Amino acid sequence: MSAATAAAAAMLAAGTLLLGGCAGPGSGPYEPRSEAQRNTTRAEVLNRDAAELLGSDDEGAERLLREALTEDLFFGPAHNNLGVVFLGQGKLYEAAAEFEWARKLMPGHPDPRVNFALCMEQAGRVDDALESYEAALQVWPEYLPAVQGIARATVRARREDPRMARWLEVIAMQGEDEGWVRWARERGAAVGR
Repeated sequence: MSAATAAAAAMLAAGTLLLGGCAGPGSGPYEPRSEAQRNTTRAEVLNRDAAELLGSDDEGAERLLREALTEDLFFGPAHNNLGVVFLGQGKLYEAAAEFEWARKLMPGHPDPRVNFALCMEQAGRVDDALESYEAALQVWPEYLPAVQGIARATVRARREDPRMARWLEVIAMQGEDEGWVRWARERGAAVGR
């Protein structure tokens, strides 16, 4: 072996070691923490603090939510709330990705599905929005935000659905926002004609 070939082989071996050949499992910067390293309690506190900032200080909320996900990458509520921040900023792709994470991590909760539907509505993807509202209602039948969303999206898309009268009744009876209650009653009167 020539001196040049030997030097090239030595540099290749050294480069391999520097690029991660000596790194052990779990030491990469993007690998999730092991179960023992995750701090779910801290993630819950950070998420709760961030939730109080939503709508008033979205930058602060985003910072806290990213910190929460550093503590526990698998904490679904932080993904959901980070998606809400991104949705408010008009970052639909990032919001959709966070809602998808939250949906997978919170299979029994309708909020990530409702939020994903809102994201799809903003993107002009009505069919995807309606499908996601349906998924939320599968998880929690007559969940008010899902009922409001599916009713509104159906009306906006000028579609008919035999469940509309029931949705409007749920909104009118359970609605906490006077605007929604009024909307449902007006639509209900029009459907009843």
